[in-house]
Amino acid sequence: MSLLSNLFGQKFGLTERDLERYLADALSKGGDYADLYFEYLATSSISLDESLVKSATQGVSLGVGIRVLSGERTGYAYSDDLSPDRILKAARTAACIASGPATALTAGLKSAEKRNLYPVPLLAGDTPLADRVKLVKRADAAARAHDSRIFQVQAVYADSVRHVLIATSDGRLSTDIQPMARLNVAALAREEDGVPQRGYAGGGGRIGLDFFTGDHSPEIFAEDAARQAILQLRAIDAPAGEMTVVLGPGWPGILLHEAVGHGLEADFNRKGVSAFSGRIGQQVASPLCTVVDDGTIAHRRGSLNVDDEGETTQQNVLIENGVLRGYLTDKLSARLTGGTSTGSGRRENYQHYPMPRMTNTFMLAGESDPEEIVKSVKHGLYCSNFGGGQVDITSGNFVFSASESFLIEDGKITSPVRGATLIGNGPEALKYISMVGNDLKLDLGIGVCGKEGQSVPVGVGMPTIKIDQMTVGGTR
Repeated sequence: MSLLSNLFGQKFGLTERDLERYLADALSKGGDYADLYFEYLATSSISLDESLVKSATQGVSLGVGIRVLSGERTGYAYSDDLSPDRILKAARTAACIASGPATALTAGLKSAEKRNLYPVPLLAGDTPLADRVKLVKRADAAARAHDSRIFQVQAVYADSVRHVLIATSDGRLSTDIQPMARLNVAALAREEDGVPQRGYAGGGGRIGLDFFTGDHSPEIFAEDAARQAILQLRAIDAPAGEMTVVLGPGWPGILLHEAVGHGLEADFNRKGVSAFSGRIGQQVASPLCTVVDDGTIAHRRGSLNVDDEGETTQQNVLIENGVLRGYLTDKLSARLTGGTSTGSGRRENYQHYPMPRMTNTFMLAGESDPEEIVKSVKHGLYCSNFGGGQVDITSGNFVFSASESFLIEDGKITSPVRGATLIGNGPEALKYISMVGNDLKLDLGIGVCGKEGQSVPVGVGMPTIKIDQMTVGGTR
């Protein structure tokens, strides 16, 4: 077992010789490429509602996913039984996508270069359960103490550690231990005979329990959730029509992620179904806009030492000064387009095959003072927090709900509004950005991205930006 550490060899019951045998069987019907994805995932969660711990769960899952590529076709099979017979059966099932003479491995496995973007002295799951229960109880107490109009609080804590081993037919052997922890707080406020209003806050990342101190303490998240709920009690109905919109820094980057980021994933573009297809080298945004996807930021929720195909993650410049520079590419897209992987192949777990996905996607800071951006707006909307949204990849059209927004009147942020939605087109909206702030912030670590039934953790971010023209849906 020269390449496999004792930890991974024992956890999956594997030797290097086993891996080579499984890969050979996967290619036995003539595929172009094959890979094995072994996963061990330990999870725990604690849920508090009505000041009571309503549930506390722990679980472990274990399995392998085997993929074979043959031209544009993908064969995929998985097993939650790691006995040699079951793995070989899965390999031969995946191999059925191909038809031709057997393909032998051309080189032995070699360990990929090691790095650690998320060193954690003590994994959250290894701490006493009582310490994690205290987090949700502290959050509940802080939210209720914020204001007597807070009548309901929900706090959820979850952590996991994922061990992955990836072996590929082109000779790469990668391993990684991926921690994750997160605390979410939701608060409901109500005045007498009024409609309840909700606030939500949270954070986390590839961190340990020590993250939840200082600016990331349960009290900070709880007070922010309560603040939002109380603020909405005095909010007025949102205006409707075309107006100037200012997006605040941090979490509003979710709009960039959805309206632009998905359209820059290579599978949509090689199929020609994205609004950005065939536009590399073209001006697709304001010259003030530079958008990157970076999977290498320490401890971030969307970061990975290696992607789910064993490729090293990297920083990818997608749009530079408004010019489209590239797409996010996995191995399949790279093989079909003659390019190289950008370390963007991701999957939810061993039961799913990888596809091009974002990691941490954000717009770089500009030179404008955020206060000057607001002062430049005569009448508009300032959005500091977002809820859900939808985007059509083909057209780039999107609709997003702003969960926390305010009127801008004569260069000042004034009344909070409720029920505002932003309606637009991703590529078009980027062209109307006229000011970019110097206050880039990343979100606090709550992002989850869905695509074709798979969910993966992601990060978003942006500085304050001014969009000169956008349609706002409202009820006033």
